[in-house]
Amino acid sequence: MRDPKVLEAVKQTLAVLVERSPGRAIEVRIPPYAAVQCGAGPTHTRGTPANVIEMDADTWLALANGERTWADAMSLGLINASGARADLTELLPIRIKP
Repeated sequence: MRDPKVLEAVKQTLAVLVERSPGRAIEVRIPPYAAVQCGAGPTHTRGTPANVIEMDADTWLALANGERTWADAMSLGLINASGARADLTELLPIRIKP
């Protein structure tokens, strides 16, 4: 079951990510909450995209809030990333203004 507060936080931060980095080159998946496409570059229309990032909601929110770095999360195996563009280091953290 999805926690409504976590769902809202995930969707809100992913929306900011898409706003800051429009495009469809990277698919970011935060199951079971949401998935978005972002990032400039080659896009895909069918099947699995070339650049995929997947992690749980706790990891995503820690990254988005600046509580964890991309490198740290990768080294701990908290992020599953594949593809040459599957790196969000330059876009994190995402700070949501209240």
